[in-house]
Amino acid sequence: MSLPQPIPLEGRRVLVVGAGVSGLAAAAFCRRRGAAVTVADTAPAAERADTLAEIHALGARARFGAHDPADFQAADLVVLSPGVDQRLSAITAAARAGIPVMGELELASRFIREPVVAVTGTNGKTTVTELIGRMLEASGRKVFVGGNIGTPLSRYADGERWAEVLVLEVSSFQLDTMAAFRPQVAVVLNITPDHMDRYDDMGAYARSKMRLLENQGTGDTAVLNGADPWIRRLSGSAAVRRVYFQGRRPTEEGADITSGGIVFHLPTHPCGPLAPGDIPLPGAHNRENVAAAFLAALLAGGRADDCRRALAAFRGLPHRLELVAEIAGVRYFDDSKATNVDAVVRALEGFEAPVILIAGGRDKGGGYRELAAPVARRVKRLITLGEAAPLIREALGSLAPTESVADMAAAVAAAAAAALPGDVVLLSPACSSFDMYASYARRGEDFCRAVRNLAP
Repeated sequence: MSLPQPIPLEGRRVLVVGAGVSGLAAAAFCRRRGAAVTVADTAPAAERADTLAEIHALGARARFGAHDPADFQAADLVVLSPGVDQRLSAITAAARAGIPVMGELELASRFIREPVVAVTGTNGKTTVTELIGRMLEASGRKVFVGGNIGTPLSRYADGERWAEVLVLEVSSFQLDTMAAFRPQVAVVLNITPDHMDRYDDMGAYARSKMRLLENQGTGDTAVLNGADPWIRRLSGSAAVRRVYFQGRRPTEEGADITSGGIVFHLPTHPCGPLAPGDIPLPGAHNRENVAAAFLAALLAGGRADDCRRALAAFRGLPHRLELVAEIAGVRYFDDSKATNVDAVVRALEGFEAPVILIAGGRDKGGGYRELAAPVARRVKRLITLGEAAPLIREALGSLAPTESVADMAAAVAAAAAAALPGDVVLLSPACSSFDMYASYARRGEDFCRAVRNLAP
């Protein structure tokens, strides 16, 4: 397999756009390779004193507030953080002027030689990425897990490079700026409406996700959802080995998910079936996640028995259908990571008990129509908050008693007042957190705090 060549950085002027975790990691990476670095961010400088100090400690310049097009035109290379919209006029003008524009992940990928397992999808990618990493670690491999979660790839590439395999979560925003990134195992879990505020339509979003396979060739493998029509339609070159974790046709390799568990059809990596009791995570969506992770881990060098051992010990991740507490017979679940409609549908389908649903935040486009049927079936009360509250109330308010509240403490209090023993209170927002919180994790932590304050 031919590998892309590193980008020369010595003496080059690099503009890093976005001063979050990925942007700062990219800035440090470029500075240590002799680049003159400027970090640009639209946040007011007065709000980011700690970040400014970190940028200056690197020996880089900081340009906060409104973007100055002159900074982009003066650069030899523009590096984008994942959250930066590549359609911004200053960025498109730089690209038209012939200035290379790439994401932090693409930049770092030019400097690594380790095999990569990359995971994308609208939902489930963090769980699957972490589970693959743990399966490979249990199999005796030295594994780096990061990318769109945890540690940016450029931070790993800037260090001792100790891993034998890299397992990366990759977002559609990172794939938008991909050029040469080539995973040896690519996993695409599902494609459902999300980020419609950043894409013209579903086709554009789906094509972005499927770019993960774009540079794969002979010897590479794609682990795919064969039941997803977008994935089937856009699944890439015939040179790639395709393995399907669900929706497998009789002549295809992969796995079948049934009421009896998961059965594998992978002759090169024999593996016995997984019974329902072998899968510690609740819900049909997690059976899909486990099937995808198991296949990817086997194809990346994992041993079946060790993968089973890692799965048995896995208890999920924070803010993903996490049971926070049971108080007076009512169970409270934190699903703050459910930032799109499909994730909420999957969460609701996992409960038989009546649900009091807390939803809302910053709307991402795409509407809430797909929630109508599960809300009508499962939800006894709907509590909305945040910027999207009026939109959610308009779309779903006729299907369940609905009230809007000002903040998370009020939402939890209202839910507790309406709940009876045996009910479920579920924070599953269907929206991003950025109207009220810096991240979905902060939102989840606020929910957990409010729930624990209910306890006598």
